[in-house]
Amino acid sequence: MDYFLTEEQEMIRDLARRIAEERIKPQAAELDESETFPKEIMQTIAESDLFGVYIDEEHGGLGMGVFEKCLVIEELSKACTGVSVTLAASGLATYPIVLFGTEKQKEQYLPDLASGEKLGAFALTEAEAGSDAANIKTTAVEDGEDYIINGTKQWITNGGEADVYVVITMTDPNKGVRGATAFIVDHDNPGIHFGKKEKKMGIRASATREVIFEDCRVSRHQMLGRKGMGFVVTMKTLDITRLGVGAQAVGIAQGALNEALAFARERVQFGKTISSFQAVQHMLADMATQTEAARSLVYNAAKMIDGGAKDYSKESAMAKLFASDTAMKVATDAVQVMGGSGYMRDYPVEKMMRDAKITQIYEGTNQILRNVIGLDLVKDSRKKTKR
Repeated sequence: MDYFLTEEQEMIRDLARRIAEERIKPQAAELDESETFPKEIMQTIAESDLFGVYIDEEHGGLGMGVFEKCLVIEELSKACTGVSVTLAASGLATYPIVLFGTEKQKEQYLPDLASGEKLGAFALTEAEAGSDAANIKTTAVEDGEDYIINGTKQWITNGGEADVYVVITMTDPNKGVRGATAFIVDHDNPGIHFGKKEKKMGIRASATREVIFEDCRVSRHQMLGRKGMGFVVTMKTLDITRLGVGAQAVGIAQGALNEALAFARERVQFGKTISSFQAVQHMLADMATQTEAARSLVYNAAKMIDGGAKDYSKESAMAKLFASDTAMKVATDAVQVMGGSGYMRDYPVEKMMRDAKITQIYEGTNQILRNVIGLDLVKDSRKKTKR
């Protein structure tokens, strides 16, 4: 479908596509096998100004929006989601500063995050607090002009590699979600440590570690928003960044479809290419239709945010939910189209199928997102009834 991209948007998309084809795709299998963090590739992405696509020009970015960021992430994800999630996760730490940072905080952090000179990480999840964000145990206790942070964050993307961490803590555990507060913590801050790199099913090139705080002292000036706003910071951020996961999922689906189609046109069985068999054509048709539908949901939700919509939680959740389910379905079907070849590591769809699974899990499991959508629908229905 034609989404009527502007010339500038086409340039951004084509630049990301070229990096994906020339720099990422040739290394994707090796990065996955060796679980190597893609430092050199991230440097290339940084030099291309793609880290700062959505950050305003005043703070070192290109002054575009969520839509353009989705274009970039989608293209990179066609080649390797382990690489694209490294960029996306840095954005997950950047958006809270964009949305809630003071001018001083923005001046201090955004230029380096926009240039890719520094990577970001968002530290929310804990052993007992994933979907149940109100159950976090990491504390920040006031001590004069500072706060002392103690606790352990789990499964943090870019953990140990990032330079800037946005950390969600409890400053008043008795208040539940209203007792959560967000802080910016630097990598070299005394009291911050990192666990081993986790061994994952997919996105193996990305770094996932525990982030451990032991009497980590931060200035009150490192607080994001006001005390007790940590849950608001989290939800407002995720409503935007979930579209990045949606874009990852669309990229995986499109990449898997491309591989399956190319294989089907070459593979000969019973004297014909398998692309001539109606059963295979129907699978490819469904894969293409589902991928395009997912892309439309992601793009429209992104444009809704960039257009200044006040409430987009439901639309963001729908886009991430549908796109990630589509990525899993299309990647699985791509393996099926390719048969035994698809199951082998010699072909990229095996990796795509493994990578697709995480898109249904992180930044809100798809079961939780169905709750978000359902509750929003009920709330809207009540408002209409009152009218």
